[in-house]
Amino acid sequence: MNTEFSSGSGDISRSLELLWGLQDKPTRGPKPSLTLDRIVDAAISVADAEGLEALSMRRVAVELGVGAMSLYRYVPGKAELLDVMLDRVVRPRDHLLDGELLGWREALEINARGIWELCLAHPWYPLVDQTRAMLGPNNIAALESVLRHFHGVPLSDQEKVMAVVAVESIVTSAARAHLSAVNAEQRTGVSEQDFWAAQEPLLVRAMESGRYPTLAQLSEDTFTFDIEQARDFGLTAVFDGLEKLIASRQ
Repeated sequence: MNTEFSSGSGDISRSLELLWGLQDKPTRGPKPSLTLDRIVDAAISVADAEGLEALSMRRVAVELGVGAMSLYRYVPGKAELLDVMLDRVVRPRDHLLDGELLGWREALEINARGIWELCLAHPWYPLVDQTRAMLGPNNIAALESVLRHFHGVPLSDQEKVMAVVAVESIVTSAARAHLSAVNAEQRTGVSEQDFWAAQEPLLVRAMESGRYPTLAQLSEDTFTFDIEQARDFGLTAVFDGLEKLIASRQ
């Protein structure tokens, strides 16, 4: 796997310093012309518009109108910059973090919609391998905003977190597939409909061969669903399963 697009692949201690504002700040001398916030915002703008492949310290410097070397006073490199970018774009839903407690299912549904919107607003986000996620303040606040609505629910702490992770995994995977389909259409000029239509004659012959009896008996509309329908089906299955599990313990 390409670690260039993986979180936590740089200097972990430096990434944590940047995420939590623990880096030393100069007390003397002229006011710095740059700030970490400006650099991160510029990097996000580049990634949003041009994709992760275009992201580099040099490209961010061009966006800011400065020399590339000036960025290294604030960020060690692209890996650490990516860690801060990931945390910057995550935003806990305000009405989940504050106010009245909601039902756990409603909280998960709101969070799922938020993750989907995040992935569409920042198409590079679901492409980053976050197996080793760097836990910055926004990431932790987002988790806090969901878990508070599980108060009193008869699940173990581990099960509550796994429920949140399961929902996020479904949504992120669906967003990645959706964005890949859009990108494929733009890249090739062939629509999704035309792509599958081109394969239909051969598939009909394959089904008539008798080699795939189970598939041959499927209804004609079996594969007419889209990514969002598959996403919603998966989420409903998880939510319904959790409801049964919770009911069995009450």
